[in-house]
Amino acid sequence: MKKILVIGAGRSATSLINYLLEHAGHDGFGVVVVDIDVNLAREKVGDRSGATVFQLNIDDASQRRKFISDSDIVISMLPPALHYPVALDCLDLGRHMLTASYLSEEIAHLDSEDRDKNLLFMTEMGLDPGIDHMSARRLIAEINDKSGMISAFSSYT
Repeated sequence: MKKILVIGAGRSATSLINYLLEHAGHDGFGVVVVDIDVNLAREKVGDRSGATVFQLNIDDASQRRKFISDSDIVISMLPPALHYPVALDCLDLGRHMLTASYLSEEIAHLDSEDRDKNLLFMTEMGLDPGIDHMSARRLIAEINDKSGMISAFSSYT
C-alpha cells in the first residue's frame, strides 16, 4: 500500500488531513501524520481509520529520514524555513515532496537534481499560494481551448 507522510499537523494541515483520510481507504493509500505535538496530530486524525500518528522532532535527522524513507509521498506542512531539510532528505531518499508554501530559493536550486531523479517537488499547492495559481491556469487553458488570446492578466490575492 502506498503511504503519504504529512509532516506538521497545525491549523493549515486540518483540511488536508481530512481530505486524505476521506480518500485513503477507497483509493488504497495510508496516511502517516507526524508532528512535534503528537496530541495535536491525534486530535486531527481522531478515531478515523487509514492513518497512524507519531511524534517527530523535525531537527532529529535520523528520525525524520526514517519517516520519509518509509513513505512514497511527503507533504510538508511545516513553516517555510523548515522545508529545506525535508527536501534534501526527499531528494536523497527518492521521495516526491509537496508543500503549500511559496518556492524558496533553496528548494528552487534543487530543481535539476529532482528532475534528474524523476522526482516531483511541488510548492505553492495550498490556498494562498496555490489555489489562485490553479484557478488562473484553468482560466488560461479555457481561453486557449477556445482559440482566445490573452493580452494581459493580473491576479490579486
